[in-house]
Amino acid sequence: MNSENEPAPAVMLPAIVLVEPQLGENIGMVARAMANFGLSELRLVNPRDGWPSEKARAAASRADHVIDAVTVFPDLASAIADLSFVFATTARERDGFKAVRSPVEAGRALRARGIAGQRTGILFGRERFGLANEEVGLADEIVTFPVEKSFASLNIAQAVLLMSYEWMKSGLASETDTAFSGPDIVPASKEQLQGLLGHLEQALEARGYFRPAAKKPKMVDNLRAVLTRQAFTEAEIKVLRGVVASLDYFSPKEKRGETYPMRKAAADRAAHGGDEGSDD
Repeated sequence: MNSENEPAPAVMLPAIVLVEPQLGENIGMVARAMANFGLSELRLVNPRDGWPSEKARAAASRADHVIDAVTVFPDLASAIADLSFVFATTARERDGFKAVRSPVEAGRALRARGIAGQRTGILFGRERFGLANEEVGLADEIVTFPVEKSFASLNIAQAVLLMSYEWMKSGLASETDTAFSGPDIVPASKEQLQGLLGHLEQALEARGYFRPAAKKPKMVDNLRAVLTRQAFTEAEIKVLRGVVASLDYFSPKEKRGETYPMRKAAADRAAHGGDEGSDD
């Protein structure tokens, strides 16, 4: 893996080769899937409905750079003539002596060969019955997906999406990397949690929640059980303290208004021993 200061090595991107695709819409969805994961070279072998295709462009959902660069070939041999390594995708066991790889292995192998400057490709067959045996025979290795055997057929765009994803993932510093991350989460301390529970108990006591009085211990236990079921963060505790604090600041007789700052300050002093709270 590379350090953060090292530039990513140049890599030859694998070409996606569709053998006799039948529907322009499927070609467009393939282009979209490729663009999602940084692939751009799409080759078509004898597309049934010809090329170009406005249906394909519409289904590509603005992956126009892929559609505009499409190359069309009369047969598979010419489509892969300039490639040095080719995977064939299939859901069926084939006769022969070719190695069979998982998508994860195939993605890593394509990445390694691309970094080495080799031109590679991935073959995908017809929507109806996939690749013929002689077409698989033109590939170097087979890649197959771990699907349910009783329903193994994938839509061609789905298959391209899965392989494109594995290729992209193979180039990440960590396979768990994401495009963006959530905020830094600081777990609340037990002191903060107990402060919330104490604050809530006081607010409810002042409003006569614990009735009859003999049931108060059990009611408090229930509240604590609910509020300690998950690990709160500091920010969540502040939100909940603000909610409870609003019971101290406002009432049907004294709603939010001009006296709010004074009542808030007084309630904070009473609840926090002189420290100001927050109602964010």
